Amino acid sequence: MIGPLLGAGATAAAVLHAGPALAPALPGIGPALGIEMRQNDADGVALTFDDGPHPQGTPAVLEVLRAQGATATFFLAGEQVERRPALAAEIVAAGHRVELHCHRHRNLLRLTAREFLDDAERGRAAIEDASGQAIADYRPPYGIFSASTLRAVRGRGWRPVLWSRWGRDWARRASAESIARRSSSGVQPGDIVLLHDADYYSARGSWMRTAAALPPILEEIEGRGLRTVALRR
Repeated sequence: MIGPLLGAGATAAAVLHAGPALAPALPGIGPALGIEMRQNDADGVALTFDDGPHPQGTPAVLEVLRAQGATATFFLAGEQVERRPALAAEIVAAGHRVELHCHRHRNLLRLTAREFLDDAERGRAAIEDASGQAIADYRPPYGIFSASTLRAVRGRGWRPVLWSRWGRDWARRASAESIARRSSSGVQPGDIVLLHDADYYSARGSWMRTAAALPPILEEIEGRGLRTVALRR
């Protein structure tokens, strides 16, 4: 009898540990856990970009945003900021926000809370030192939280953020057309849109398709009488 009970206990512990990882896939889990999936009181659409800065992708995205007068939030990887700190500063100088994605891009289910905090603190320091902007939000690699890392994020005073729409622009088979369609078809006020301005952790050259998709995404947002906004603090 003890064996089955121990097995059931281990299973329950694993489910509790991994439960928050289901937030991007199952509606209701994120809000129930206090994860920001959308900005319900916002009057615009929050464009967000993960994984940068990237020497080609970030400038390409910044140029489209500049030409369209659009605002965005960039969730940066500390290891990439350490390589290109000037690009992180350029994002802020262009009027956008930077936030924390990670230092190294790893699945949080495989990290203890201490390992996560060590990584996150290194990423935070790199981003804040390069950009001069304080971190307020955290989005995990792959959109995956564990129970312990979600608690650690809150304990650190950061807001956990995911998304309500994504372009799946990281996928090898994605096209500019599919990215634009997934990201903006039926877009609503308060939506948080996930895109990527880098290809370090995704299909090679994926940033080019994202940059090409941005003009039609912005046109769709504008056509619905909406505007782009940075994530509120």
